Amino acid sequence: MVDVLGSIISKCKKHRRKDLLGIADLSKDDILLILDTAEALKKAARNDRITKFKPLKGKNIITLFTEPSTRTRLSFTIAGRHLGADVIDISPSTSSIVKGETILDTIKNMEAMGADVVVMRHSADGVLAQLAGKTNVSIVNAGDGKNEHPTQALLDAVTIREKKGRLEELNIVIVGDIAYSRVARSNINLLTKFRNNITIVAPPVLMPKYAKNIFKSITISRDFDSVLPKADVVMMLRLQLERQEKGLIPSFEEYTKSFGLGKERLKLLKKDAIIMHPGPVNRGIELSDEVVDCGQSVILDQTANGVYARMAVFLVLSNAN
Repeated sequence: MVDVLGSIISKCKKHRRKDLLGIADLSKDDILLILDTAEALKKAARNDRITKFKPLKGKNIITLFTEPSTRTRLSFTIAGRHLGADVIDISPSTSSIVKGETILDTIKNMEAMGADVVVMRHSADGVLAQLAGKTNVSIVNAGDGKNEHPTQALLDAVTIREKKGRLEELNIVIVGDIAYSRVARSNINLLTKFRNNITIVAPPVLMPKYAKNIFKSITISRDFDSVLPKADVVMMLRLQLERQEKGLIPSFEEYTKSFGLGKERLKLLKKDAIIMHPGPVNRGIELSDEVVDCGQSVILDQTANGVYARMAVFLVLSNAN
C-alpha cells in the first residue's frame, strides 16, 4: 500500500496546480485524478496504512472562514493533519479583520509567516479568485457566496461513484434552492462534464434568472413527483435563508409540501436510488426524519468522503508538495 500511495503522489505532482477556485477551472482528467486519489486514500485508511503517510510534513495550512461551518472546516483540518501538515484554524472574530484589516493584507501576512495553503470561505462571490492572483500561497475555495463550493462537488462525486459504480449517464435530480446555492453550481459544473442527465427542480423564486441560458444542457422542472421514478440520485439542497431576500418562501410548510422529500415521496424512488444532502439538513423542511435516516440516504457517507476528497485536493496543490 505504501507503494500505491507513493504512486499517487507521483501522479498528483504531475498535475499540480496553485489553487482550487472552482469546478469550472478543472478538466475531466483533473477531476478523475482527484476522485481516484480520494478513493485510494480511503482504501489505505481502511487498511490502517495511512498513519505513517505524511507527505505534507512541515507544510502550514491555515483555514479562514468568514461564514459558519462544521463539516467543511473540520474535514479540511482533519485532511491536512492526516497528511502530516500543521493546520491552524483562524477565526475572523479574533483576527485583525475585526480591526479593519483587509482580507488580502491578512493573507499576505500569513504568507510572510510561512503559510503554504489558505483554505477560505467568504460571503462574496468571486473574491477568492481575486485574492489568488495577488498572493503566492495556494488558495482553496471552501465556498464563496453563491458562486462555487468545489470540494463539496468533488466529495459528492466520490460518493456517487462509490454507491452507483459510475459517474456517467445517471439520472440526477437536484432539488431546492438552486438560485442561492453554490453547491448546486459546483455540482452542475462537475456532473455535466460526465454526460449525466440532470434535472433541477425548484419554485420559480428559487430558480436563477435566465436559468435556461445558464444551464443549457439540463432539464428544468417544477414537478418533483414526476421526476422521482427515474432518478438514480436525488440531491436535496438546504434553503439558503442567510442569502435569500426576505419573504421569498411564504411558509416552510408550503415549501415542504411541493419540494420536500418525505416518506410518501420516498415510495416513488427506485430502491437503488440514493439520497444526498450537503448539510446541515433542515429536518422537516427539505427532508423528513424518516428519509434522513433511511437506508437510501448517503448523507453521512458524503461527510466521511469529504475528508478523503480534501486530502486529495491538498496533494495536487503545488505549494503543498
